[in-house]
Amino acid sequence: MSDEQKIPEEQQEQLDAEQVSEAPEAEESTTGSADESGDALAAANQEIADLKEQMLRMQAEMQNVRRRAEADVEKAHKFGVEKFANEMLTVVDNLERALAATPEDEATKAMREGVEMTLSGLVAGLEKFKVEAVDPQGETFNPDLHQAMSMVENADVDPNTVIAVMQKGYTLQGRLLRPAMVMVSKGAPKIDENA
Repeated sequence: MSDEQKIPEEQQEQLDAEQVSEAPEAEESTTGSADESGDALAAANQEIADLKEQMLRMQAEMQNVRRRAEADVEKAHKFGVEKFANEMLTVVDNLERALAATPEDEATKAMREGVEMTLSGLVAGLEKFKVEAVDPQGETFNPDLHQAMSMVENADVDPNTVIAVMQKGYTLQGRLLRPAMVMVSKGAPKIDENA
């Protein structure tokens, strides 16, 4: 060994004594690190629990977004023809008015048949897309489906009954597309028998 590597015996004994005196401190530091590692483990477990909860919330949110998107697509398929159907209703109204205005005689027979065929084809086409007419003649007034244009006193029918339909209403897939314009009966005036 070289001179630098040789340690005198006195210094060796002194170093050994210092190591012995430091040994209890080392034990204390290991128990201190055990407490620290326990705290770190608890913190890591809490972080894992928080991340799991966050992941579950994100999964639930994604499911909700998916459901909403599916519902929106379904509504778009169901009611995608709404604007088009609304435009076609004016054509149906005009064809019905043409039939009502044309007299039934030999001179107009061919024209009436053509208008009737066009009307029935258009109505059949609308029915394929679940556009259905609301013709409430004689039914009880329903504000969800009918629009009252006037109220007329009529003793022959019950109050709140549709006595005339000015314009048919229509629904699309069960949802109101256009309300029926109607005249509604109200009770006849009461006659004062004492007068």
